[in-house]
Order: sequence, then C-alpha cells, then structure tokens
Amino acid sequence: MSNHQDQYYIDKTLRGDAQSFSILIDRYKHMVFTVAFKVTSTRENAEEVAQDTFVKAYHSLATFKGESKFSTWIYKIAYYGALDYLKKNNRRIKTSTITSDHDINISELTSVLDQFELRDRKKIIKESLEQLGAEESVLVTLHYFKELSLQEISEIMNIPANTIKVRLFRIRKKLADILENKLTPETIKSYGRK
Repeated sequence: MSNHQDQYYIDKTLRGDAQSFSILIDRYKHMVFTVAFKVTSTRENAEEVAQDTFVKAYHSLATFKGESKFSTWIYKIAYYGALDYLKKNNRRIKTSTITSDHDINISELTSVLDQFELRDRKKIIKESLEQLGAEESVLVTLHYFKELSLQEISEIMNIPANTIKVRLFRIRKKLADILENKLTPETIKSYGRK
C-alpha cells in the first residue's frame, strides 16, 4: 500500500468511516506485532502492545500530519508503547553480549549460508536474530526486512541516522560472531572453498 493509499483510508477514518481504519490495521498488524515482540520478547505482551498501538493510533489519527509515512508513525507508536510496557511492568529490554577470540571473514559466512537449503538458512538466521538484544533486533527488522531507510528508522526510534548506521555495522559483526558459533569451522571452510 502506498502513502497515497494510506492517506485515503486515514481521511475516510477521520470522516467517521471506522471500517477504513481496519484496512490500515490489516496492512500493518504483522509489523506492529513484530516490533512489539522484538522489544517485549513474549507473544502475550506483544499482542497487548499491538492492540494498544492501534487504539492509540486511532485516537491520535487527527494528529498524523503526513510529514512521514504512516508506517513510520505507527511503528514509532509501537516501539515506544513496547518500551513503556516494559517500564510499567518493571522489566528491562533483554540484551546479549557475544565475545569472540578471533575474527572470521564475513564473506565466508555469506558463502556458507548460500550453500544451505533455504529452510536451514531461515532457521539459522531466525535463531541468530533471537540472540540479539531487543533494540538490535528492531533495527535489523526495520532496516533489512522492512527495508526502511535510516531516516525512517531515525524517526521511529528517535536515534540519529548516523548512530543507526554505526549500530547496524556493529550488529552485522555481532551476527557474524553468532553465526560463527552456530557453524563449525570445518563447515565454514569447506563451504567457503566451493
């Protein structure tokens, strides 16, 4: 759905057609849930945050000025709603640290992943992403899976675009370390030579 289409349904909703808002919900419900899940780490909490996000968005729709994409606006509501949920329930964002005694060539890891069956690659990537901290996971999801620009992510997370760029670089290194620990060196080297 384009920005123009989003605006069409926003305008209809503001004129009293509540059914039009359900179209926007259908369009963004999966990503709103994903953002909430990446921060809260449980399905139940993410569902609650997602519901709250759409309620807040509906009641605040008149404040949406169209200066950014509707998706950026609603993802920001979801992100901060999830952070508020954690704060309200005295929880913290889970983070993980990865230590590595040596470096591995990222191109070797890419080559290895290219050789695995698609199903195996998806499983390895999913497991690796689960080891990232919540903020890191949100950044990866928004940038690589939703293909949002650094500027859009900056608007959602209220972090400067240059900072996001640096964090994404660090996250890629961290993912390389995670993948290195998941794959045996023999597997990496054998696939890397092919």
